[in-house]
Amino acid sequence: MTRSAAREIAVHLIYAVQCTEEDPRTVIETRFDETYYTLLSEENEVYTEQPKQKQRDYISAVVLGVSEHREELEAFLAKYSIGWNVSRISRLAKACMELAMYEALYVDDVPMNVAIHEAVKLAQKYEEPETVAFVNGVLGAFSRDRGLEA
Repeated sequence: MTRSAAREIAVHLIYAVQCTEEDPRTVIETRFDETYYTLLSEENEVYTEQPKQKQRDYISAVVLGVSEHREELEAFLAKYSIGWNVSRISRLAKACMELAMYEALYVDDVPMNVAIHEAVKLAQKYEEPETVAFVNGVLGAFSRDRGLEA
């Protein structure tokens, strides 16, 4: 499984945590249950391959990290979503942006340009073009303001 596929699964889990307000550990455990995971593969091709331990560790770390830093990440979203109330942003777009910001701030081996590119690519898969442009704009402003490599 590629890191991109692991990111997509992580975004799904971040989204699930937002929607259900369940403990992220429970969401991770449920999603990786072999039977449940197999059912997911019928709905989305990203689940056709089980993640290896390295990818599971990455997915768990970023999902838990986004949950632990939710307040900080939402503050960044509010700051860079000029003219938008954070509650109006789709949960999936939020999940993409939160993952990218978390990676840029806390995952040493992910450059900001990679985090942005991957978030935009995921947004393109699931969102309308206007939302994709919004995701790109918010993450670009975040990157410039934080002085992170874009």
